[in-house]
Amino acid sequence: MYKPGGTIKALLDKIASQDYVLPAIQREFVWWPAQICELFDSLMQGYPFGTFLFWRIEQERRKEYKFYDFVRDYHERDRFHCELLKNPPDRELTAVLDGQQRMTALNVGLRGSYAWKMPGKRWSTDAAFPIRHLYLNLLSELDSESGCRYHFEFLTKQQATEPQEHEVWFRCGRVMEEEYDDLIDSLDELDLDKEDVKTARASLRLFHKTIHDRDLITYYEEENQSLEHVLNIFIRMNSGGTPLSYSDLLLSVAVAQWEKVDAREAIHSLVDEMNKQGDGFKFTKDLVLKAGLMLSDIGSVGFKVENFNKTNMAVLEANWPRIHDAMLLAVQLLAAYGFNSQNLRAESSILPIAYYLYARKLDGTYLLRAEFASDREAIRLWLIRSVLKPSGIWGSGLDTLLTALRERISTNARQGFPVAELDAAMALRGKSLAFTEVEIDELCDLPYGDARTFALLSMIFPGFDLSRHFHVDHIYPQGRFTDAQLRKAGVQEDLWSNLQERHNRLPNLQLLEGAINNQKRQKMPHEWYAWTKPDQIARDQYLAGLEITVLPDKLEDFTNFYDQRRNALKARIFQVLAGA
Repeated sequence: MYKPGGTIKALLDKIASQDYVLPAIQREFVWWPAQICELFDSLMQGYPFGTFLFWRIEQERRKEYKFYDFVRDYHERDRFHCELLKNPPDRELTAVLDGQQRMTALNVGLRGSYAWKMPGKRWSTDAAFPIRHLYLNLLSELDSESGCRYHFEFLTKQQATEPQEHEVWFRCGRVMEEEYDDLIDSLDELDLDKEDVKTARASLRLFHKTIHDRDLITYYEEENQSLEHVLNIFIRMNSGGTPLSYSDLLLSVAVAQWEKVDAREAIHSLVDEMNKQGDGFKFTKDLVLKAGLMLSDIGSVGFKVENFNKTNMAVLEANWPRIHDAMLLAVQLLAAYGFNSQNLRAESSILPIAYYLYARKLDGTYLLRAEFASDREAIRLWLIRSVLKPSGIWGSGLDTLLTALRERISTNARQGFPVAELDAAMALRGKSLAFTEVEIDELCDLPYGDARTFALLSMIFPGFDLSRHFHVDHIYPQGRFTDAQLRKAGVQEDLWSNLQERHNRLPNLQLLEGAINNQKRQKMPHEWYAWTKPDQIARDQYLAGLEITVLPDKLEDFTNFYDQRRNALKARIFQVLAGA
């Protein structure tokens, strides 16, 4: 039977006093600002708010479980995890099984803030993440396209104080902080005409009533104290929701069954550590959870309920320190190869490498010791071949493939990374790493921006220290191929489309260290190489190493350069892939 839960104000007060908490089986907050704004608009328009599912936990049972607090000030870089409640209140608690996203959205909108990364800004700078609070435009009008009647938006303080025409921004958190009469009186200080004052007062009155007076909350309360019972309810409630992945549910099971290690914290912490390596990655908790199954030799590596039984989770917990180290070492190895979030085409490709490092009990010295140099190179070339295949090695049938690769590595790892055995296992499953001439020809035309382009260039031009932030760079700058620049260079107009189609493909691309690339900018290559390598012999040798034998100083002759280098690159690609 559903029960009345009072107002939004009462709900948020209980969040603040930690009467409402999040059980460890809950996922992270995943709503974007637009979703929060839509929720508030729906509330103002009187749409149904939905019900909540709560789990009442008796005081004497509260120490048996882990609980987390609600997010209030969300920061995409610094504060995106729910914080563990190390000392939850010593009283009966109410854990939220369904409704966390809505409750957190209300908490962020009315008591907190939201900071997300601005495009074009560096991830490491604080200025990339301006703090924004939720505001309501008190002069809102119906948006016929979105159906929104009330315009909510997350704004910085400066944005709110610089309104456009027909905007009066009211910071929503004030409705929790100030008396109603004071809020209404503050509108008199604004420079508004009589009609706008009337509209603003009506909007503010409705907003205050929505938060403070309307009994919008209804809930069902589960009183059974069995965690297994609650897990079943949770899975039934959430398995149909697309934003919540099946792996989220299984992670919840792992969290509930680990005894000595906080599974949620351990997995999130490892993901964060991995993503900070090198130039940065975007690995997910799904990958780390699958790595736990693979490295612990559990089942078929799949996200299946039977793989997450108590026995298997005990094995996973016991192995966790070594799993953590192997995954981190694997990412460091990929970073040393020059990979990052922009050019690693398939995150699952790291799993066989991590299993190999785990099986051989290798540590950080593996990255530097000379006796492992050939082994590291074998891994690098195998990885590159796997991500170059256009058919997508790491797509469908992934669990079956990973299980087979795990078996081959387990039985053949003593002598080094078992490339031949892995290739054979992949070929048996229709995922051969042998390349046809058609596939090689397609690789010769890879475009700038394709995740495979870096991998291919790093394979056919070995010898760079790719850990030093190398970029894929245009030999002839792309800025020289606009209509205006080609006209300025005196190139006949009937050649423009041909040059513009070709300049962005592999034959006009090279690897260049980032710091050097920033100096190069729009210089023509004959000028750039003459400046950086003034010795003619040294310059010719360097260019020959890049398969550049002609370097025209006029753009109208670019086609000759392109065709020559494409033929040379094709021969080099064929030699490397055919000999692999």
